[in-house]
Amino acid sequence: MLKNLVKTLEVSILEDYFAVNYLIMTPKDNLLNLVSIYLYISDLHQKTLKYVSFRYSNNSEPIFTDPEIISIYLFVIHEIQLFKIKQIYKYTKMHLLSWFPNLPSYVAFVKRINRLSESFKIITSVILTDFKPKDCFENISLVDSMPIITCSAKRNAKVATEITNKGYNSTKNLYFYGLKLHALAFKRLNKIPFIEQIYISTASENDLNVFKQNWNSIPNRTFYGDKIYIDNDFFNNYFKTFNSTMLTPIKNIKGTPEIIKQRDKAANELVSNAISTVRQPIESFFNWLNEKTDIQKASKVRSSNGLLVHVFGKIAAAFIYLVF
Repeated sequence: MLKNLVKTLEVSILEDYFAVNYLIMTPKDNLLNLVSIYLYISDLHQKTLKYVSFRYSNNSEPIFTDPEIISIYLFVIHEIQLFKIKQIYKYTKMHLLSWFPNLPSYVAFVKRINRLSESFKIITSVILTDFKPKDCFENISLVDSMPIITCSAKRNAKVATEITNKGYNSTKNLYFYGLKLHALAFKRLNKIPFIEQIYISTASENDLNVFKQNWNSIPNRTFYGDKIYIDNDFFNNYFKTFNSTMLTPIKNIKGTPEIIKQRDKAANELVSNAISTVRQPIESFFNWLNEKTDIQKASKVRSSNGLLVHVFGKIAAAFIYLVF
Protein backbone atom coordinates (compact mmCIF):
# COMPACT_ATOMS: atom_id res chain seq x y z
CA MET A 1 0.00 0.00 0.00
CA LEU A 2 2.81 2.40 0.95
CA LYS A 3 4.61 1.50 -2.27
CA ASN A 4 1.52 2.43 -4.34
CA LEU A 5 1.16 5.71 -2.43
CA VAL A 6 4.81 6.61 -3.11
CA LYS A 7 4.34 5.78 -6.79
CA THR A 8 1.22 7.99 -6.97
CA LEU A 9 3.09 10.88 -5.35
CA GLU A 10 6.00 10.46 -7.77
CA VAL A 11 3.64 10.65 -10.76
CA SER A 12 1.94 13.75 -9.33
CA ILE A 13 5.30 15.47 -8.74
CA LEU A 14 6.45 14.69 -12.29
CA GLU A 15 3.21 16.08 -13.73
CA ASP A 16 3.63 19.28 -11.74
CA TYR A 17 7.26 19.56 -12.84
CA PHE A 18 6.52 19.24 -16.54
CA ALA A 19 3.50 21.54 -16.36
CA VAL A 20 5.56 24.27 -14.72
CA ASN A 21 8.98 23.76 -16.29
CA TYR A 22 8.35 22.35 -19.77
CA LEU A 23 8.74 25.88 -21.08
CA ILE A 24 9.78 28.52 -18.58
CA MET A 25 9.15 31.20 -21.16
CA THR A 26 6.79 30.95 -24.09
CA PRO A 27 8.65 31.94 -27.30
CA LYS A 28 7.36 34.93 -29.23
CA ASP A 29 6.47 32.83 -32.30
CA ASN A 30 4.37 30.55 -30.11
CA LEU A 31 2.47 33.52 -28.73
CA LEU A 32 1.77 34.73 -32.27
CA ASN A 33 0.30 31.31 -32.97
CA LEU A 34 -1.82 31.64 -29.82
CA VAL A 35 -3.21 34.91 -31.18
CA SER A 36 -3.87 33.28 -34.57
CA ILE A 37 -5.70 30.38 -32.94
CA TYR A 38 -7.78 32.69 -30.77
CA LEU A 39 -8.79 34.91 -33.70
CA TYR A 40 -9.71 31.88 -35.80
CA ILE A 41 -11.75 30.26 -33.00
CA SER A 42 -13.48 33.56 -32.14
CA ASP A 43 -14.54 34.01 -35.75
CA LEU A 44 -15.76 30.41 -35.97
CA HIS A 45 -17.59 30.84 -32.67
CA GLN A 46 -19.56 33.79 -34.02
CA LYS A 47 -20.47 31.88 -37.17
CA THR A 48 -21.22 28.42 -35.80
CA LEU A 49 -19.93 27.31 -32.42
CA LYS A 50 -22.13 29.57 -30.29
CA TYR A 51 -25.21 27.72 -31.53
CA VAL A 52 -24.02 24.35 -30.18
CA SER A 53 -22.67 25.65 -26.86
CA PHE A 54 -25.40 28.17 -25.98
CA ARG A 55 -26.34 28.23 -22.28
CA TYR A 56 -29.97 28.55 -21.21
CA SER A 57 -29.14 30.05 -17.83
CA ASN A 58 -28.32 33.33 -16.11
CA ASN A 59 -24.67 32.64 -16.87
CA SER A 60 -25.19 32.49 -20.63
CA GLU A 61 -22.25 34.84 -21.23
CA PRO A 62 -19.47 33.86 -18.80
CA ILE A 63 -16.50 36.17 -18.29
CA PHE A 64 -14.10 33.39 -19.26
CA THR A 65 -15.40 32.70 -22.76
CA ASP A 66 -15.64 29.50 -24.79
CA PRO A 67 -13.19 30.81 -27.46
CA GLU A 68 -10.65 31.41 -24.69
CA ILE A 69 -10.86 27.91 -23.24
CA ILE A 70 -10.83 26.27 -26.69
CA SER A 71 -7.81 28.36 -27.73
CA ILE A 72 -5.92 27.39 -24.56
CA TYR A 73 -6.66 23.69 -25.10
CA LEU A 74 -5.58 23.68 -28.75
CA PHE A 75 -2.52 25.88 -28.20
CA VAL A 76 -1.02 24.03 -25.24
CA ILE A 77 -1.49 20.61 -26.85
CA HIS A 78 -0.17 21.66 -30.26
CA GLU A 79 2.61 24.09 -29.33
CA ILE A 80 3.68 23.05 -25.83
CA GLN A 81 3.02 19.32 -26.19
CA LEU A 82 1.27 18.94 -22.83
CA PHE A 83 -1.67 16.57 -23.21
CA LYS A 84 -3.42 16.13 -19.86
CA ILE A 85 -6.01 18.69 -18.79
CA LYS A 86 -4.27 19.13 -15.44
CA GLN A 87 -1.01 19.96 -17.22
CA ILE A 88 -2.80 22.31 -19.62
CA TYR A 89 -4.38 24.17 -16.71
CA LYS A 90 -1.14 24.47 -14.73
CA TYR A 91 0.80 25.70 -17.75
CA THR A 92 -1.88 28.32 -18.46
CA LYS A 93 -1.89 29.48 -14.85
CA MET A 94 1.92 29.75 -14.72
CA HIS A 95 2.65 31.27 -18.15
CA LEU A 96 -0.52 32.60 -19.80
CA LEU A 97 -2.43 34.18 -16.93
CA SER A 98 -1.69 37.69 -18.22
CA TRP A 99 -3.40 36.65 -21.45
CA PHE A 100 -6.32 34.98 -19.69
CA PRO A 101 -6.81 36.85 -16.38
CA ASN A 102 -10.31 35.40 -15.85
CA LEU A 103 -9.08 31.80 -15.74
CA PRO A 104 -11.44 29.92 -13.38
CA SER A 105 -10.59 27.22 -10.85
CA TYR A 106 -9.34 23.85 -12.06
CA VAL A 107 -12.67 22.13 -11.35
CA ALA A 108 -14.58 24.77 -13.31
CA PHE A 109 -12.01 24.59 -16.11
CA VAL A 110 -12.55 20.83 -16.49
CA LYS A 111 -16.34 21.19 -16.46
CA ARG A 112 -16.20 23.90 -19.10
CA ILE A 113 -14.01 21.84 -21.42
CA ASN A 114 -16.22 18.77 -21.09
CA ARG A 115 -19.22 20.81 -22.23
CA LEU A 116 -17.51 21.60 -25.52
CA SER A 117 -17.37 18.16 -27.18
CA GLU A 118 -19.77 19.26 -29.95
CA SER A 119 -17.72 22.41 -30.55
CA PHE A 120 -14.55 20.36 -31.02
CA LYS A 121 -16.39 18.11 -33.51
CA ILE A 122 -17.32 21.15 -35.59
CA ILE A 123 -13.83 22.64 -35.38
CA THR A 124 -12.35 19.35 -36.60
CA SER A 125 -14.84 19.12 -39.46
CA VAL A 126 -14.30 22.74 -40.57
CA ILE A 127 -10.50 22.50 -40.50
CA LEU A 128 -10.46 19.26 -42.51
CA THR A 129 -12.89 20.74 -45.04
CA ASP A 130 -11.49 24.26 -45.44
CA PHE A 131 -7.77 23.45 -45.42
CA LYS A 132 -7.51 20.37 -47.62
CA PRO A 133 -4.12 20.39 -49.42
CA LYS A 134 -4.14 20.66 -53.20
CA ASP A 135 -1.92 17.60 -53.65
CA CYS A 136 -4.57 15.10 -52.50
CA PHE A 137 -5.44 12.27 -54.90
CA GLU A 138 -9.23 12.54 -54.80
CA ASN A 139 -9.71 9.20 -56.56
CA ILE A 140 -7.49 7.19 -54.17
CA SER A 141 -8.31 6.68 -50.49
CA LEU A 142 -6.68 4.80 -47.64
CA VAL A 143 -8.82 3.36 -44.86
CA ASP A 144 -7.89 1.99 -41.44
CA SER A 145 -8.60 2.33 -37.71
CA MET A 146 -6.72 2.83 -34.45
CA PRO A 147 -7.70 2.10 -30.81
CA ILE A 148 -8.50 4.76 -28.22
CA ILE A 149 -7.82 2.97 -24.95
CA THR A 150 -9.63 3.87 -21.72
CA CYS A 151 -8.28 0.85 -19.81
CA SER A 152 -6.83 -2.61 -20.39
CA ALA A 153 -9.08 -5.66 -20.64
CA LYS A 154 -7.62 -6.96 -17.36
CA ARG A 155 -9.65 -4.33 -15.48
CA ASN A 156 -13.37 -3.64 -15.23
CA ALA A 157 -14.32 -0.63 -17.34
CA LYS A 158 -16.21 2.04 -15.36
CA VAL A 159 -15.85 5.13 -17.55
CA ALA A 160 -18.06 6.10 -20.52
CA THR A 161 -19.53 2.59 -20.65
CA GLU A 162 -22.44 3.82 -22.79
CA ILE A 163 -20.11 4.55 -25.72
CA THR A 164 -17.23 2.12 -25.08
CA ASN A 165 -16.78 -1.64 -24.82
CA LYS A 166 -14.16 -4.36 -25.08
CA GLY A 167 -12.27 -4.86 -28.33
CA TYR A 168 -9.14 -6.41 -29.79
CA ASN A 169 -6.34 -4.78 -31.75
CA SER A 170 -4.46 -7.28 -33.92
CA THR A 171 -1.54 -4.92 -34.61
CA LYS A 172 -0.77 -4.57 -30.91
CA ASN A 173 -2.10 -8.04 -30.01
CA LEU A 174 -4.07 -6.28 -27.29
CA TYR A 175 -7.52 -6.61 -25.73
CA PHE A 176 -8.74 -3.26 -24.42
CA TYR A 177 -11.75 -1.16 -23.41
CA GLY A 178 -12.43 2.01 -25.34
CA LEU A 179 -13.22 3.29 -28.81
CA LYS A 180 -11.99 2.92 -32.35
CA LEU A 181 -11.04 5.88 -34.51
CA HIS A 182 -11.81 5.04 -38.16
CA ALA A 183 -10.23 7.22 -40.83
CA LEU A 184 -10.87 7.61 -44.55
CA ALA A 185 -7.94 9.55 -46.00
CA PHE A 186 -6.86 10.96 -49.35
CA LYS A 187 -3.55 9.60 -50.62
CA ARG A 188 -0.74 12.16 -51.08
CA LEU A 189 2.56 11.68 -52.85
CA ASN A 190 5.43 11.04 -50.41
CA LYS A 191 3.45 12.55 -47.51
CA ILE A 192 1.12 11.28 -44.84
CA PRO A 193 -2.48 11.12 -46.14
CA PHE A 194 -4.99 13.86 -45.42
CA ILE A 195 -8.14 12.90 -43.55
CA GLU A 196 -11.37 13.09 -45.55
CA GLN A 197 -13.74 11.67 -42.94
CA ILE A 198 -13.54 10.34 -39.39
CA TYR A 199 -15.89 8.00 -37.60
CA ILE A 200 -15.88 6.92 -33.95
CA SER A 201 -17.19 3.48 -32.94
CA THR A 202 -17.07 1.17 -29.95
CA ALA A 203 -13.93 -0.96 -29.67
CA SER A 204 -15.72 -4.15 -30.75
CA GLU A 205 -17.11 -2.75 -33.99
CA ASN A 206 -15.83 -4.50 -37.11
CA ASP A 207 -13.94 -2.17 -39.50
CA LEU A 208 -15.73 -3.61 -42.53
CA ASN A 209 -19.15 -2.90 -40.98
CA VAL A 210 -18.13 0.70 -40.33
CA PHE A 211 -17.10 1.06 -43.97
CA LYS A 212 -20.39 -0.43 -45.19
CA GLN A 213 -22.44 1.89 -42.96
CA ASN A 214 -20.61 5.15 -43.67
CA TRP A 215 -18.71 4.98 -46.96
CA ASN A 216 -20.88 2.69 -49.06
CA SER A 217 -21.79 5.13 -51.83
CA ILE A 218 -18.60 7.00 -52.78
CA PRO A 219 -18.24 6.95 -56.58
CA ASN A 220 -15.16 6.56 -58.79
CA ARG A 221 -12.76 5.73 -55.97
CA THR A 222 -10.04 3.15 -55.34
CA PHE A 223 -9.76 2.21 -51.67
CA TYR A 224 -6.75 0.55 -50.06
CA GLY A 225 -7.33 -1.42 -46.86
CA ASP A 226 -6.04 -4.38 -44.90
CA LYS A 227 -7.48 -7.89 -44.93
CA ILE A 228 -10.38 -7.00 -42.62
CA TYR A 229 -12.02 -5.21 -45.58
CA ILE A 230 -12.26 -8.34 -47.75
CA ASP A 231 -15.85 -8.98 -48.88
CA ASN A 232 -15.97 -10.00 -52.53
CA ASP A 233 -19.76 -9.96 -52.89
CA PHE A 234 -20.15 -6.49 -51.39
CA PHE A 235 -17.31 -4.87 -53.34
CA ASN A 236 -18.25 -6.54 -56.64
CA ASN A 237 -21.67 -4.93 -56.31
CA TYR A 238 -20.03 -1.67 -55.15
CA PHE A 239 -17.96 -1.61 -58.34
CA LYS A 240 -21.00 -2.22 -60.56
CA THR A 241 -23.03 0.51 -58.83
CA PHE A 242 -20.46 3.23 -58.07
CA ASN A 243 -17.38 2.28 -60.12
CA SER A 244 -15.36 2.03 -56.90
CA THR A 245 -13.18 -0.85 -55.73
CA MET A 246 -11.37 -2.03 -52.60
CA LEU A 247 -7.82 -3.38 -52.89
CA THR A 248 -6.47 -5.50 -50.03
CA PRO A 249 -3.59 -7.94 -49.49
CA ILE A 250 -4.38 -11.47 -50.69
CA LYS A 251 -5.93 -13.68 -48.03
CA ASN A 252 -5.40 -17.45 -48.10
CA ILE A 253 -8.62 -19.40 -48.51
CA LYS A 254 -9.08 -22.38 -46.22
CA GLY A 255 -9.17 -25.68 -48.06
CA THR A 256 -7.08 -24.51 -51.02
CA PRO A 257 -4.89 -27.40 -52.25
CA GLU A 258 -1.21 -27.00 -51.39
CA ILE A 259 -0.15 -27.26 -55.04
CA ILE A 260 -2.32 -24.23 -55.92
CA LYS A 261 -0.96 -22.27 -52.92
CA GLN A 262 2.61 -22.87 -54.11
CA ARG A 263 1.75 -22.02 -57.71
CA ASP A 264 0.17 -18.68 -56.75
CA LYS A 265 2.50 -17.81 -53.86
CA ALA A 266 4.90 -15.52 -55.73
CA ALA A 267 2.16 -13.58 -57.52
CA ASN A 268 0.09 -13.21 -54.35
CA GLU A 269 3.08 -11.91 -52.40
CA LEU A 270 3.86 -9.33 -55.08
CA VAL A 271 0.27 -8.07 -55.07
CA SER A 272 0.05 -8.04 -51.27
CA ASN A 273 3.36 -6.18 -50.89
CA ALA A 274 2.36 -3.58 -53.49
CA ILE A 275 -0.98 -2.92 -51.79
CA SER A 276 0.59 -2.83 -48.33
CA THR A 277 3.15 -0.29 -49.58
CA VAL A 278 0.40 2.02 -50.85
CA ARG A 279 -1.65 1.82 -47.64
CA GLN A 280 1.31 2.06 -45.24
CA PRO A 281 1.14 5.90 -45.01
CA ILE A 282 -2.17 5.76 -43.11
CA GLU A 283 -0.38 3.83 -40.38
CA SER A 284 2.21 6.60 -40.42
CA PHE A 285 -0.63 9.10 -40.04
CA PHE A 286 -1.90 7.36 -36.91
CA ASN A 287 1.64 7.30 -35.49
CA TRP A 288 1.99 11.02 -36.26
CA LEU A 289 -1.38 11.81 -34.65
CA ASN A 290 -0.52 9.86 -31.52
CA GLU A 291 2.93 11.47 -31.29
CA LYS A 292 1.45 14.96 -31.63
CA THR A 293 -1.44 14.50 -29.19
CA ASP A 294 -1.12 11.23 -27.22
CA ILE A 295 -4.66 10.52 -28.40
CA GLN A 296 -4.44 6.76 -27.93
CA LYS A 297 -4.20 6.98 -24.14
CA ALA A 298 -7.55 7.94 -22.60
CA SER A 299 -7.10 6.38 -19.17
CA LYS A 300 -7.46 9.75 -17.40
CA VAL A 301 -10.88 10.46 -18.95
CA ARG A 302 -13.77 10.35 -16.48
CA SER A 303 -16.93 10.87 -18.59
CA SER A 304 -18.42 10.31 -22.04
CA ASN A 305 -18.20 14.01 -22.91
CA GLY A 306 -14.63 14.06 -21.67
CA LEU A 307 -13.79 11.12 -23.93
CA LEU A 308 -15.32 12.85 -26.97
CA VAL A 309 -13.37 16.02 -26.15
CA HIS A 310 -10.25 13.87 -25.83
CA VAL A 311 -10.79 12.47 -29.35
CA PHE A 312 -12.04 15.45 -31.35
CA GLY A 313 -10.14 18.08 -29.39
CA LYS A 314 -6.85 16.35 -30.00
CA ILE A 315 -7.54 15.82 -33.69
CA ALA A 316 -8.30 19.54 -33.95
CA ALA A 317 -5.09 20.33 -32.05
CA ALA A 318 -3.06 18.17 -34.45
CA PHE A 319 -4.45 19.95 -37.53
CA ILE A 320 -4.69 23.49 -36.14
CA TYR A 321 -1.32 24.30 -37.76
CA LEU A 322 -3.16 24.43 -41.11
CA VAL A 323 -4.99 27.56 -39.92
CA PHE A 324 -1.78 29.62 -39.59
